[in-house]
Amino acid sequence: MIQADLNVILPEILLSLYAMLALLGGVYGGKDRLSVPLIFATAGVFVILAFIVSGSSNGTQTAFGGMFINDGFARFSKVLILVSAAVVLIISPDYLRSRKLLHFEYPILIALSVVGMMVMVSSGDLMSLYMGLELQSLCLYVVASMRRDSLKSTEAGLKYFVLGALSSGLLLYGASLCYGYAGTTSFEGIIAAAGDDHADVGLLIGLVMILSGLAFKVSAVPFHMWTPDVYEGAPTPVTAFFATAPKVAAMALFARVMHDAFGGIVGDWQQVVALISVLSMYLGAIAAIGQSNIKRLMAYSSIAHMGYALMGLASGTAYGVEAMLTYMTIYVTMNIGTFAFILMMERDGQPVTDIASLSMLSRAAPGKALAMLVLLFSLAGVPPSLGFFAKWGVWNAAL
Repeated sequence: MIQADLNVILPEILLSLYAMLALLGGVYGGKDRLSVPLIFATAGVFVILAFIVSGSSNGTQTAFGGMFINDGFARFSKVLILVSAAVVLIISPDYLRSRKLLHFEYPILIALSVVGMMVMVSSGDLMSLYMGLELQSLCLYVVASMRRDSLKSTEAGLKYFVLGALSSGLLLYGASLCYGYAGTTSFEGIIAAAGDDHADVGLLIGLVMILSGLAFKVSAVPFHMWTPDVYEGAPTPVTAFFATAPKVAAMALFARVMHDAFGGIVGDWQQVVALISVLSMYLGAIAAIGQSNIKRLMAYSSIAHMGYALMGLASGTAYGVEAMLTYMTIYVTMNIGTFAFILMMERDGQPVTDIASLSMLSRAAPGKALAMLVLLFSLAGVPPSLGFFAKWGVWNAAL
């Protein structure tokens, strides 16, 4: 029995062991001298685990009494998280080296946060949900403030920590209410207690609290206030990571909770999620217009994109979840490409931070300018780009 349970969470165990060994190696092996090898080794481990996860059993497996679920949804989400994290690590070293931010702790914290994300998307219980969510969050709080000599970076880390603790508190209080009214923390037990009709008021209040905590993690309006400052203050590779893997994990967890735990009362949460979705799309698009900083622009773009992804989830159907996963895949691809170009762009030996600094880029580097144009058009959803078809998919599911 224990052996079968451990086999279900084998990728998480392997990645945790690697992170601990890498930490020992970094401490006793010359610290920052091993930073670059650890970054590429961690990226390699992510890719290997992605192959292991994608090649595992096609059925649905559970472990530890249903606390962890290994199904097609979890496997797809894990592969997307691992691949996006690997690519972000690969494009990080040059920037970190030039800014003297190349520390061996960086890839280890990324690896531990990915462990938390993998636990999140496989959660079948409120306890495992919270455990994975906090493991991810604690690591991200640290990497957000990695640039300790920067006032903006330390402010971003502190703001992220305080608001993140608030959202975790809301989610934990909601989980306690669900446990009190359902008598269990498992998703199967909660959906059975909720029934097919309207649930108890206490259970609905718990749902609202959990939904609020999850909305913070995906940067949905009105829980988006931390995103622009954290994106701007964090080092650019960290911002690229924030915009990709954690968003996939949070959105997958959102779908898991809404459908597996509260799927019997879709009518009670569908309109709320739809409202959050519309507000996120509207505010993200409008607020992005007045931005002059590239990373703040990407932050508001992320808010708007999460609104579109939530629209697929708000449909309350399996097709909507599929459309959401497709949207997140295309979103991650577009963001990684955009941030890769942001990391490459320099003017007078300094990184480009303002949109005005991109003037005359088409003359200085026409290839880069064209690629950046295609990526930005795709982010905007201009047909016939991939971004357009992603938006078409979620709107089709919603309608």
